[in-house]
Amino acid sequence: MNMVQTDAALPVGTPGKFTGGDLIAFITYTAVIGGSIASLGNFYTELVGAVGATERIREILKSSSESEERPRGNVNAGRFRGNISFENIQFSYPTRADVEVLKGVSLDIPAGKKVAVVGQSGAGKSTIMQLLLQFHFPTTGKIQMDGRDIYDYELESYRQNFAIVPQEVILFGGTIRENILYGNPDASEAEIIGAAKQANTWDFISMFPEGLDTVVGERGIKLSGGQRQRIAIARAILRDPSILLLDEATSSLDAESEKVVQEALNRLMVGRTSIIIAHRLATIREVDCIYVLEHGRIVEQGTHEELSAKTDGVYSSLAKLQFES
Repeated sequence: MNMVQTDAALPVGTPGKFTGGDLIAFITYTAVIGGSIASLGNFYTELVGAVGATERIREILKSSSESEERPRGNVNAGRFRGNISFENIQFSYPTRADVEVLKGVSLDIPAGKKVAVVGQSGAGKSTIMQLLLQFHFPTTGKIQMDGRDIYDYELESYRQNFAIVPQEVILFGGTIRENILYGNPDASEAEIIGAAKQANTWDFISMFPEGLDTVVGERGIKLSGGQRQRIAIARAILRDPSILLLDEATSSLDAESEKVVQEALNRLMVGRTSIIIAHRLATIREVDCIYVLEHGRIVEQGTHEELSAKTDGVYSSLAKLQFES
């Protein structure tokens, strides 16, 4: 007897028939293929970006290192006394060679003295600090440290004598302990705590449940501005520099935080050559000498009282604007 095969009896996948499973498989394959094709556009963009970044990295790797670009100083700096001298310094940034930033600047900073450099934005205050750290070369003139040209010294040992407390403190995403230890990785626990106390930092560190092991977050985001500044000061204390550079260290703080930070800075500056760049003139009243920079030239120098007494002076005008406001 012949048996007629019905549609229901056909095996799955038989040509000419489309089952529910086939439909699901087709939709799945279509979605996967469509998504892959759609992502090709983004992949190409990322690939081009990666090629460009790689070329830039190769350019950086091929460029001369800092030690290769500067004169070959071979004198070990040791620990400086801190006598600094700028003699007729003229300077223009390489990217703006036609604009002279410093125009014959001369100044002397005796060892252990506190000196402030003030002036309007763009006058060249930060440039003086960068030249002292050998980030740039002066166009003409000479910079001496303890009676010797700064380029005679070996670069690493030269910079070991400096500590900087900037306006925008850079903290790493680790713990408070690690950030303070950056000033001196070999310091002991007692030295870390001592530096924290001198920097008026221990009071808030001890309030944290984890103390020195508290994680500060990326760029110190979990701490306030005043707390970050005080950690930077503790780091500088632990480094024990012979020369201290303060670049607008309290300009972004409120009055209460500024008072605490200024107390810590005053302790840090004792016995060290200190160069202070400041806009707030109230923070530099007690320095030994103030240099007033205007349009790349030093136009006045003296103590706060001496400069304030000049009724038509640049410093006197700045002081009146700030103190009256």
